[in-house]
Amino acid sequence: MVLKASWEGRYFEDFEVGDVYPHALGRTLTQNDNIWFTLMTQNTAALHFDQHYAAQTEFKRPLVNSCLTLALVTGQSVSDVSQNVFANLGWDEVRLPSPVFEGDTIYSRSEVLEIRESRSRPDVGVVTVRTEGHNQDGVLVIAFRRTLLVYRRGRKPQTGRPHPAV
Repeated sequence: MVLKASWEGRYFEDFEVGDVYPHALGRTLTQNDNIWFTLMTQNTAALHFDQHYAAQTEFKRPLVNSCLTLALVTGQSVSDVSQNVFANLGWDEVRLPSPVFEGDTIYSRSEVLEIRESRSRPDVGVVTVRTEGHNQDGVLVIAFRRTLLVYRRGRKPQTGRPHPAV
């Protein structure tokens, strides 16, 4: 048996402006996802959980909570963008050009817009990406800029995970 290192994400040195990362996993959003997230966040908008109410709107069915869409697409980007995050600095220019419905499958990708040294923290660098989420038909449902601090190689705290003897 040969112990092989698993993917541990990109470090600051691995990012290049213009790189595009198509994120590996898609996710189908279910009615339960939408209801649980909506209740967990205390969002009382009937459009997200009351089918009778939603049927009377122009959409004719419940919309997925937009904060769930933001959380999902951010999460889909972690393995490529922020596996080695020190901290998120912000989400900017969040746009929701098309609705997401229960049963839609969301796919995403990120493009590196800017990288720079941190002026105050030598262990990290600043990375800005534009992330987009599309539904199963290729329709853009969310886009945003995200800025984060990413560890430099060799500067990230260790996970403490034991490595079995080979």
